[in-house]
Amino acid sequence: MRRLPSLFLSHGSPMMALEPSPARTFLAGLGAQLPRPRAILVVSAHHDAAYQGGRATVTASPAPPTIHDFGGFPDELFAMRYPAPGDPVLATRVVELLASHGLAATADPDRGFDHGAWVPLSLIYPQADIPVVQLSIASNASPEWHYALGQALVPLRDEGVLIVGSGSITHNLRALFSARLPIDAPAPAWVTGFTDWIADRMASGAIDDVLHSVERAPHGTDNHPTPDHILPLFVAMGAGGTPFNAERLHHSTTYGLLAMDVYAFD
Repeated sequence: MRRLPSLFLSHGSPMMALEPSPARTFLAGLGAQLPRPRAILVVSAHHDAAYQGGRATVTASPAPPTIHDFGGFPDELFAMRYPAPGDPVLATRVVELLASHGLAATADPDRGFDHGAWVPLSLIYPQADIPVVQLSIASNASPEWHYALGQALVPLRDEGVLIVGSGSITHNLRALFSARLPIDAPAPAWVTGFTDWIADRMASGAIDDVLHSVERAPHGTDNHPTPDHILPLFVAMGAGGTPFNAERLHHSTTYGLLAMDVYAFD
């Protein structure tokens, strides 16, 4: 089986499941561009081990429920389900791989798919017929810890598993809710300055700069007042293996402030 890339997706607002946008259109066509995986491992910004004892957790339910972990959205969004099966055997494999790299993880037999997983997957693989497992971030852990998490997962890419980090290349909800911009509003300079800096460092293979982009990039803390939505990027980077090769597959913004960049690492 051909080795799969690892991906980073900006999942933006849950409304991407319903509203037309360039990012939605791109994700709806992405599955056809990739070799079909036998399973998918999603590292979502909304599955945070910092609130679960600080240890990475892996979903191990054979039939994970769809979690509607948001509020104030239309009833149509709450009615959506993503009934993909889980994969307890893959969950065990993930725990074992992390343990072999000195990274403690536990299986969670009950947790379902949060919107960081099911919203983009409902566009990429709408048939929901590929098993999905989620792995947590830990927002109280370092960028290097997340990069190491990804490095431990590299063998899965030769086993037919698509590794997906799902977060957002920019994520300042306070600014978003304050601005209330239309979905097609242009991005301000403090957003494009950050995303362009990231793209430049990716292209030059400056891994350490990207890992510390919140501190080093222009407007880093403006775009990431909390680290949760950029941490899945670092896992995807680590899972890309060596030599480091990053390709920006998509770049757009929604509501002006949510950059929707997608990267592949291979």
